Amino acid sequence: MSIPCKANEVLELLTGKWKHIILYHIMEHETLRFSELQKLIPNITKKMLTTHLREFEHNQIISRKIYPSVPPKVEYTLTDYGKELKPIMETLHEWGDQHAKRDNGDRYIVP
Repeated sequence: MSIPCKANEVLELLTGKWKHIILYHIMEHETLRFSELQKLIPNITKKMLTTHLREFEHNQIISRKIYPSVPPKVEYTLTDYGKELKPIMETLHEWGDQHAKRDNGDRYIVP
């Protein structure tokens, strides 16, 4: 009987080209509007940003606050539960930085 690796739960939440980048920016700025996220991540499509934000909201990692105005103003912030990811994200960033320095751009590619 094998024991499932619980790291998969975290990796599924962060898997995707943009998810970790979205979280990084929300963690750095604490509160961001949709348009601010678009400016910070210029290559992401509106649809992909919306999809990832909804997934994070569904998983209670971020909260969305809608202000009754025209045009509607929506702000995204980390929930207390989402803030628990901060040390994980920081550790991943530090390891990635060390790996980049160690790797020195010389990646081994299997033919």
